[in-house]
Amino acid sequence: MSQEQWTEVDRYITEHMVALDAALDAALEASAQAGLPAINVAPNQGKLLMLLARMHGAKRILEVGTLGGYSTLWLARALPPEGRIITLEAVPKHAEVARENIARAGLSGVVEVRLGNAVDTLAQLEKEGQAPFDLTFIDADKVRTAEYFAWALKLSRKGSVILTDNVVRKGGIVDADSTDANIQGMRRFYEAVAAEPRVSATAVQTVGSKGYDGFSLALVTGDPK
Repeated sequence: MSQEQWTEVDRYITEHMVALDAALDAALEASAQAGLPAINVAPNQGKLLMLLARMHGAKRILEVGTLGGYSTLWLARALPPEGRIITLEAVPKHAEVARENIARAGLSGVVEVRLGNAVDTLAQLEKEGQAPFDLTFIDADKVRTAEYFAWALKLSRKGSVILTDNVVRKGGIVDADSTDANIQGMRRFYEAVAAEPRVSATAVQTVGSKGYDGFSLALVTGDPK
């Protein structure tokens, strides 16, 4: 097995199961032209996010890590007419591109992009009484993922779902001596989830056009308050 084959399989899946979408394609093109890193979820992963949110009946979604808004658009399309998504981004240029992509897709009335350090903006959401969120997607600074998870739990309710991306790091999570800050950050995330009695969680390894990685899914089973 090789990266080339994983990418080709992803392409095959996308061609057969992910319909062409001008707004989503435009978001990727605009992000590339703006020089944003190509670390967005793959199209088939984006559709998975949408399906999970729709299956869960999510009406209020929180996203930690916007980038160019590609995953945001997928999640927004899962929402019912009265639904809303708040997405958090720390980099001004990323937030600007995301807002343009969201506006082009006609979803500005559904999506709110908040600029700032995620820990600060998460605290602000609590202060404003924005919780609870039905679903949270964490795909941001890996070093602080455990902190984002703690906040996501605080802003959830019993029955909420917390999805976290990039939890395998090419298998690096098994290396306790790794000097990679992202791997150590993700190991702290695993430890936090394992020690948290109010969630039931698992993680899945994936391969595809984005390489070898994975995601976790946590169901809030206890009162997060």
